[in-house]
Amino acid sequence: MTTVLLTTMLVLFLFTVPIALAIGLASAIAIWLTSDLPMLVIVQRIFTSLDSFPLMAIPFFILAGALMETGGISKRLVHFANTLAGSMTGGLAGVTVITSMFFAAISGSSPATVAAIGSIMIPAMVARHYDVNFASAVQAVSGALGVIIPPSIPMILYGVVVGVSIGDLFIAGIIPGLLIGFSLILTAFVFSKRRGYKGTDHFTWQERFTAFKDAIFALLMPTIILGGIYGGIFTPTEAAVVAVAYALIIGVFVYKEIKLKDLIPVFVKSGLTTSVIMLIIGTAGLLGWLLTKERIPQTVAQSFMSFSDNPLVFLLIVNIFLLIVGMFFETSASVIILAPILAPIAIQLGVDPVHFGMIMVVNLAIGMVTPPLGVNLFVAMQISKIRLETLSKAVLPFLFILIVDVLLISYIPEISLFLVDLLDK
Repeated sequence: MTTVLLTTMLVLFLFTVPIALAIGLASAIAIWLTSDLPMLVIVQRIFTSLDSFPLMAIPFFILAGALMETGGISKRLVHFANTLAGSMTGGLAGVTVITSMFFAAISGSSPATVAAIGSIMIPAMVARHYDVNFASAVQAVSGALGVIIPPSIPMILYGVVVGVSIGDLFIAGIIPGLLIGFSLILTAFVFSKRRGYKGTDHFTWQERFTAFKDAIFALLMPTIILGGIYGGIFTPTEAAVVAVAYALIIGVFVYKEIKLKDLIPVFVKSGLTTSVIMLIIGTAGLLGWLLTKERIPQTVAQSFMSFSDNPLVFLLIVNIFLLIVGMFFETSASVIILAPILAPIAIQLGVDPVHFGMIMVVNLAIGMVTPPLGVNLFVAMQISKIRLETLSKAVLPFLFILIVDVLLISYIPEISLFLVDLLDK
């Protein structure tokens, strides 16, 4: 079964069949040709994979991000970040990273972050004579923060399949997200200084305070979500519903930029995005069940343990493996399939499951900006109208910095666990 399953899936991927369809078809063909299981099991396993209360957080966080984008949050965050960093050398590049960090704390999605902020910042940088390839690369890599800074859809999936507290995962993502964000700002500053990208006009403290007041409701949202979760006021799923209600109230009654006619397109867009993710989750769950039935996780674990039982070596192998996986596979499917296989090995070797979750999420986030299938690259390309080959070259220096960051996160557990341990005391 395993041979038929993996071979069929590989062939479908080579023919660029959408990942959810490829996984589902490969699983169905493997069951049909090599098993006496009834075909009804396909529907049952897909439904079982989706029958999870924590997964309800995903559509609500997607909807919250769409409402915040439509409600004028993006431009207010951009303006506030511009008053903070816009006057520096390479200021607009720094503003792109900072705004992406703010928006990441709202949307939980990398492509959404690239689309919402990139549609504003890429044209703004080009208008200030930034190279379009550099501008697109900065936005693409900054968008990766969308799944690292909480809330994060991949963190929710990891928590569900591994049985780890989603609240702890959210808290653990704060310092890694800040580390990566500031490293990207520093990299953008170095390149901007070399290329002579000047800052924008200087802002007074009064202008900064005015911009802060205008953006305060957007900035409060992560505080409400994380504070509510860790304060025991609501669960991550309930926090997602609170985020939707909050975004709707702010967009309709405070900023008054969401009209009744805007709601239908927002709901449709969010529904389509959710359906794609849920279809991937369902079919990936079916695939994971078949792999478990064939004892593939145990085989992989034995292979890892026979190669080395040193956790440092294991983490190095895992990092290389996940970086390669991220280049070719969608993040949600990768988490659902690989987390149940790799996390037990990590735990057996003494790696904290929350820490290992951060390692997985950050590695797969890097995959979103690596060719050939980096989804952030495709979104940035659509905005800037440049070729994949050109953009791929432009992101290489940033990829090197991201790999350094993931190694720091892997081998210094305190980066991920410091706040979790502090708040647990």
